[in-house]
Amino acid sequence: MIAIILGMVMFLLTGCLSTSDDLVKIDNTHIEPITYTMGRKIVKNPKLPQGDTYEDNAYTRYIKEELNAVCINKFEATAEEYDRQVALAIASGDIPDIMHIGDRDILKELVEKDLIADLTETYFKHSSDYVREVYNSYDGRVLKEAVFDGKLMALPGTNVDSAPNQVWIREDWMEELGIEIDRDESGTITIDELEEVARLFLENDPGKSGDPVAIPMVNWLNVDDYNVSTFCMTGIASLFESYPKLWLKNDDGEVYYGSTTEGTKQALGLLKRWYKEGILDPQFGTRTWDDIANLYVSGQTGIAFGVWHTPDWLLNNIKEVDNKASFATYALEDKDGKVNVFHNNPAGGFIVVRKDYEYPELAIKIGNLFHDELANSKTLEIDAPEVAQYQKAAVDGSVRPFDIVVNKNTSLLDDYHEIKQGLNGTIKLDEVSTVESRININSAKRYLEDPQGANVTDWAKYHSRMKGVALIDKLTNDKRFNWVEPVFWGTTDTMRKQGEILDKLEEEIFIQIVTGLMPLDEFDTFVEKWKELGGDQIIEEITHNIKTNEISHIKKGLD
Repeated sequence: MIAIILGMVMFLLTGCLSTSDDLVKIDNTHIEPITYTMGRKIVKNPKLPQGDTYEDNAYTRYIKEELNAVCINKFEATAEEYDRQVALAIASGDIPDIMHIGDRDILKELVEKDLIADLTETYFKHSSDYVREVYNSYDGRVLKEAVFDGKLMALPGTNVDSAPNQVWIREDWMEELGIEIDRDESGTITIDELEEVARLFLENDPGKSGDPVAIPMVNWLNVDDYNVSTFCMTGIASLFESYPKLWLKNDDGEVYYGSTTEGTKQALGLLKRWYKEGILDPQFGTRTWDDIANLYVSGQTGIAFGVWHTPDWLLNNIKEVDNKASFATYALEDKDGKVNVFHNNPAGGFIVVRKDYEYPELAIKIGNLFHDELANSKTLEIDAPEVAQYQKAAVDGSVRPFDIVVNKNTSLLDDYHEIKQGLNGTIKLDEVSTVESRININSAKRYLEDPQGANVTDWAKYHSRMKGVALIDKLTNDKRFNWVEPVFWGTTDTMRKQGEILDKLEEEIFIQIVTGLMPLDEFDTFVEKWKELGGDQIIEEITHNIKTNEISHIKKGLD
């Protein structure tokens, strides 16, 4: 059934039409440029050059030059305030011409209120071959998230898989204490090896802090996206084939919630023992995220669960205060030597167009400009010198008109291979396919030329790519990953009503089990309460949602 659905979705939304007028520009002979209003999510310090704004900057000026279109911001707001502005715009029925939204639930509301344009024909006609190739690389999983009743109602951003939840360990401390793990250099370690390292760090205090902490974790413990899995138990849960916070199907095709499985109970049992023995932070459940981050900078701990780019924003802070700090990264293997991982939600935000906007193709063409022309330009300094300067100055990405990422499903490993080739000299810099990879190659080269004297940014870029992504590449090539596919990413009616209560129940009981305030068997009581408070109803709603979507896609494909 799933294969049929994906086939129909692919037929509808990929290469079934070949009428693309790749990168065709809106007629620049207009005496007056066309305008487009936007809602813009901004940050407090975007590093814009003096005089530039979110409305008038290198990117918007490039759009004016290439497409004769001028941006007018309908509203600007940061983070949560932006979501509030979006909600107000939807409530009033007065949305910007082009707008970024964060999730499918908002997209569904816009569709139900008939506020946004059907982009199906526009996408077929105006998207570039490369942009379609990017979306196609997900085998229909990304575009499907923007499809309602067989119609493409938004341009989805992409969210590449970034598994596994890696464990970053102070390599200099292991060398100092004579600790050897991963003797076969497979890139994986057992839970027993990790426990050994944690005990030795705790007993010997190699950071000379006077108050060592073995392994700290956040009180919420579980997330449904690897990119936010820092300080979470994701890698540990996977050892027991547990995927908390995710909606999956069992072998009988029945939907279940990953936080309620026997595997999750076993993972909590492990953490409970660790807490009792002092391996898990004694202050687990009370520390804030920032408190935990500070443990690393102060030398109190040297083991961190996180994603491949952890060096870019966490480990770099350690390097700033201790230039001798070095790190190795591993994945935890299960009893069969496998690394159990789940696919991320493939869609990362959406771009929608107001229903009656006169130029819906503008959104597609802006996407072509940024996710094809500029992303793949090998002569960016000539093609768009202002944009090139922005990238060198690390101007925040929120300044771009479309605050979404559109990358191939394989882009993480593709970029890694190019960086590797660039470093070993098998590819010239001007042959590298993306601007970002060229920047990363230069950073890595500077680091390798002088590892001790390199700046922290270059150090971080090297370690995140040549250690973090290198591990993913190795495990992929060695066929060590065991992938599972979540079946639902949206929000049902009961989730809206009971979601906060259920989440609180889960967090509070998990904390109490781990810290010894409840016995492990209270997990079974939690499962029963979860079902009674709406869990069973949510599963019914998800099951119905999946079946309804399957039917609508198949019917549309047969029409």
